Amino acid sequence: MTNTALALDRVIAGYGASEVLHGISLTVNEGETVCLLGSNAAGKSTTLRTILGMVPTREGTITLRGEQINGLRTGAIVEKGVTMVPENRRLFGKMTVRENLEIGAQIRDDREAINSDMDRVFEMFPRLRERIAQKAGSMSGGEQQMLAIGRALMARPTILLMDEPSMGLAPILVEQVFETIDEINNQGITVLVVEQNANVALSIADRGYVIQTGRIVMQDSAAALLANPELSKAYLGELES
Repeated sequence: MTNTALALDRVIAGYGASEVLHGISLTVNEGETVCLLGSNAAGKSTTLRTILGMVPTREGTITLRGEQINGLRTGAIVEKGVTMVPENRRLFGKMTVRENLEIGAQIRDDREAINSDMDRVFEMFPRLRERIAQKAGSMSGGEQQMLAIGRALMARPTILLMDEPSMGLAPILVEQVFETIDEINNQGITVLVVEQNANVALSIADRGYVIQTGRIVMQDSAAALLANPELSKAYLGELES
């Protein structure tokens, strides 16, 4: 029997008068890596922002381990164990590596454990230890992505949301980032990743969904999606919804 960690049920959401999500439903089970695929403006980032309460739901429910969370403030959802690595990293460029990591732990007050978790981040990303006093804005794109992931881990999430982790990175760095995501999942953290790069996302995922213009148009195991000739059509927005 599977244990559902996160579930969206017929969620409608948007910005102002604009409706972006048109009744989407998806689930992420405990311990899974699930990817949400789609082209630009398909609704991928809005889905993550809605989960975190940054975009309010107009209809439908979002539950975290059976508890409804839509309607809660973002900080309360983070305190319940959901954290996001945002698109384009969104680091504090004038702050150092250490200061950015400290911000990731701002909801915590267990100083000894925070220091221990920072050491774990440095073990995962030795380059960050080397750059600990460097301003984040002066780092390379790959180093910034490491820092963004590390900052999210400092909140001790049980569910990690990742928004376009491959964006702006060279192919070799993309591979390294997804290896890291896989490692994080193997440590027991449930992952929902939104991504345009279908092949690399599905290579580490258990299951996947394809979203097109705010609607889920395909879902299956990662292996089945990789083998499905319709995936490229859906991904390119050519599948009738």
